[in-house]
Amino acid sequence: MSQSRQLVAIMFADIVGYTALMEEDETFAVQLRNKLKKKLEKEITTHNGRILAFRGDGALCSFMSNIEGVLAALALQLDMQTIPIVPLRIGIHTGDVMMEDDNMYGDGVNIASRIESFAVPGSIFISGKVYDDIKNQKDIQIVSLGKYALKNVKEQVEIFAISNKGIFVPERISLEGKGEKVPEKKSIEKSIAVLPFVNMSNDAEQEYFSDGMAEEIVNSLSHVKDLKVAGRSSSFQFKGKNIDMKEVAEKLHVLTVLEGSVRKQGNRLRITVQLINAEDGYNLWSERYDREIDDIFALQDEIALTITEKLKITLLEKEKAIIQKDPAENKEAYDLYLKGRFYLNKRGAGIAKGLEYFQQALEKDPSLTLAYTGMADTYYLLAFWSVMRPHDAMPKAREYAEKAIQLQSSQAEAYTALAFISTFYDWNWTDAKKQFQHAFELNPNYAWAHYWYSYYLSFVERKFEESISEAKSLAEHLEPLVPLFHHALSVMYICAGRFEEGLRASETAIELDANSFFSYRGLGLSLAGLNKYAEAIEALKTAVLLSLRQPLPLVELSWVYSLSGNESEVQKILDELIIRSQTENISALFICCVAYYSKNYDKAFGYLEQAFEQRDSTLPGIKVHPVTAFIRTDPRFQPFLKRMNFPK
Repeated sequence: MSQSRQLVAIMFADIVGYTALMEEDETFAVQLRNKLKKKLEKEITTHNGRILAFRGDGALCSFMSNIEGVLAALALQLDMQTIPIVPLRIGIHTGDVMMEDDNMYGDGVNIASRIESFAVPGSIFISGKVYDDIKNQKDIQIVSLGKYALKNVKEQVEIFAISNKGIFVPERISLEGKGEKVPEKKSIEKSIAVLPFVNMSNDAEQEYFSDGMAEEIVNSLSHVKDLKVAGRSSSFQFKGKNIDMKEVAEKLHVLTVLEGSVRKQGNRLRITVQLINAEDGYNLWSERYDREIDDIFALQDEIALTITEKLKITLLEKEKAIIQKDPAENKEAYDLYLKGRFYLNKRGAGIAKGLEYFQQALEKDPSLTLAYTGMADTYYLLAFWSVMRPHDAMPKAREYAEKAIQLQSSQAEAYTALAFISTFYDWNWTDAKKQFQHAFELNPNYAWAHYWYSYYLSFVERKFEESISEAKSLAEHLEPLVPLFHHALSVMYICAGRFEEGLRASETAIELDANSFFSYRGLGLSLAGLNKYAEAIEALKTAVLLSLRQPLPLVELSWVYSLSGNESEVQKILDELIIRSQTENISALFICCVAYYSKNYDKAFGYLEQAFEQRDSTLPGIKVHPVTAFIRTDPRFQPFLKRMNFPK
């Protein structure tokens, strides 16, 4: 027997659940095993490796190069994700080993085995040593999963996951294997959640005022760079609930909580606030203010500035100037603005009612900047959800956003509106990115800027990892209790081809609100991506029901019907949308998609041309969204992609 020491890349791969599958369906299990063996032998030959063992459901392989090992793993794993899907997990390490014929021994083998034990179906895990060798490879994307104390291994090992499109990257918290996760040292971060103020007035209609008071304090604090502020939407999830402050802080990932109450009688205000250390319940500061309504803005500024003092935050001059800026001269106009924002935040029918109040506010005070941002937000949302035609709504949104900036250049909301318009109407990608960056500079905590920017990164630049990171930061840290933002994360995963993770993000959204039709849309699209068509159809039927038959979930349902071969149901949806388009503003791109699924290709072509003429707000997604895959794959539709002039 010949022995030698070698420095090699060591790869373990095995089929998860193979033993149980053999007991349930031996023929199918053998089919999966044969698929793995055939592809593995091909990639081993291509990448100059060796199969040292192939027993039952798994294999041990070696490569002379870490890059060759990872490239082989990528090709292997991507092939295993095609039908029939093989639930394969892969772990790779590099180290000095003893080779004896086809046997391999040493610590490196043990570490590779331990790393593979943490991997999940569809994933590729590598050690820090492998990462050091391949981190500069442009075609390989990688994310860290943290450090682990592996069983019978002295040194801690940092595990990384390959994150290329089509490769599954699990959440760190879900990982289990032969070893333990090393807890990360938490940095002390100054952070706060502002809960909705309790309306103590005799008139329940004054709720908008107490909500508006808290919301304006959130807006002021959000401009402070060194302070993490929980998003307004998540903080307002606790409205009217008697919940322990420690639980609030844990759910919103903050250390301090501000709560308060408002009593408004005529022109008199009584406002009580208290700042609480959520960990021990200690009252850091409390105050009661008895003021006139005309003092409302100075009072909001005073509360915001006092909070920064109590948290020992040093403000930059520009941050202080933003906090102290008086938003309105006319208090009646400001009151109407608060009503408008109150209804706009409700979405649905509230959007139109919010628009009315914003218009009334501007009639009272044409210099009220906040009302202009409210108008801009309202009009671009009406266009995006196809309530108004883009040519009617978007110019108005632009006009109001530019007016807001003209009056007050520190409005992150207005720059976000312009970024939206540049992305979804102008298709001016350079200007869109510039406007997003401007919004972040003014308010790094503005949730809607992060929301739309994640779509821009995915739809326009096709930077899937960045879009996922942006959406994760929004959904898990800034606004963890808002189902729509978890749905956005699911969309980012879906567009990146990471359907398992899209499924989990959608399930989280449903847990937060079982009546959110967005969440069921993400669930259905993720299930369809996993070829679970029957379950996908049920999820999308639920979305259609909850949305009162909005066009978008109907289109997505028709897509899954087409994948499952149910042409009659596709035709029914096409007929419905065409009839409804005579009295409603139905996106031409939506009808184009359903026409294509029903094999009405000429009709689909005509509707797509119409969508371009109308500057349809959904067109920027055609390069990545699974529902519009035909535009990318059918040569007849390729010229439309070129007309979008996406960045290369």
